[in-house]
Amino acid sequence: MKLRADLHTHSYFSDGAFAPEALVSRAAAAGVELLALTDHDNMAGCAEGAAAAKALGLKFVRGIEVSSYLGAAKVHVLGYGCAENEAYVRFLKERQEGARMRAEDILSKANEALSLDVSMEEVDSFRASKDTPVHTMHIVRAFAARLNADAGELYRKVFAPGGRGFSDMGRPLPVDAVRIIHEMGGIAVLAHPAQILLLPEDISARFSSLSAEEREDVKRTYGNAREPFMEMLAAAGLDGIECYHPTHTEEETERFLRFARERDLLVTGGSDFHDDGSGRKIGHPPFFAEERLLAALRLL
Repeated sequence: MKLRADLHTHSYFSDGAFAPEALVSRAAAAGVELLALTDHDNMAGCAEGAAAAKALGLKFVRGIEVSSYLGAAKVHVLGYGCAENEAYVRFLKERQEGARMRAEDILSKANEALSLDVSMEEVDSFRASKDTPVHTMHIVRAFAARLNADAGELYRKVFAPGGRGFSDMGRPLPVDAVRIIHEMGGIAVLAHPAQILLLPEDISARFSSLSAEEREDVKRTYGNAREPFMEMLAAAGLDGIECYHPTHTEEETERFLRFARERDLLVTGGSDFHDDGSGRKIGHPPFFAEERLLAALRLL
C-alpha cells in the first residue's frame, strides 16, 4: 500500500498562516491522503488537525519540527508519532524559556541595527497562541510591519545567520533533537538537508549579505560537508531523511535517496507549506509513503 502524503506543514501555532483545519482542507482538495502537522517546537495544533482529518477521511500524523543549531548552522529535525508525554512537557517548557530569551536578544540587536523600538508586545500580536514558543518569524513580521517591508527579504538581510539581528540562544544541538524526539516516542527525520550549511565562521558571518549568485556558489563549495554530519546523526539514532522537498534539486533528491537507502534510513517528503506567499503548495513535490514508513508513522 502507498499513500499520497505531505509530511511537512506548518500552522499558525508556529510560523504558518493558517489553522490546522484549513491545512487539512487544502490537503484533501489537493488529493493528499496522509498529512502531518509539524509546527516548530510544539504540537498544540495536532488535536485540531487530527479531528479535521478524521472528518474528511484523511490519515493524520502528529508531528513536530525541532529547531536546533550546530554553531551558526540551522538544523531542523522532524518528529513523527510523538506523544504529549512528560518528555514533551519538559521540552516545551525549555523551548518556551529559551525562545523568550532568544527573542529578547534578537529584539535588542535588531532594534539597535534598525534604529527602532519594536516591543515584545508587538511581537506577541503576531502569535496565534501565547502558549507556544515565540518564533523568529513572529519577530521578523513585527519589524516588517513597522518598516512596511517584505518579511522574507527582511529576514535574509537582518535576521538570518550572519545578520545583525541573528541569535542562536536557547537552541538544542541536533543530536539532542534526535534524542528528545525519541523520548517523546517518535521517529526522528532530518528535514530538508540541502538547506544545511556548515560554513566557516567568517563566511557564515557574511553569508546573508552575499548576492543570490554568491550564495549558490558557497552552497556548492561547502555542500560536501553535510555528509559527514549526516553520518554522525545517523550514528546517533536518526531514523530517516526528508529527501523530497521543494528546495531540493533532482540531483540533491537522488543523492539523499542514495544516502538513506545505503544506511537503511526511512525516506520522507513534504511541502514545508507555511502560507500562500511562499509559492509552495500542499502536496508538492508529490510523495508517496510506502508500507515501511506507514508502519513507523503511527497514523491516526
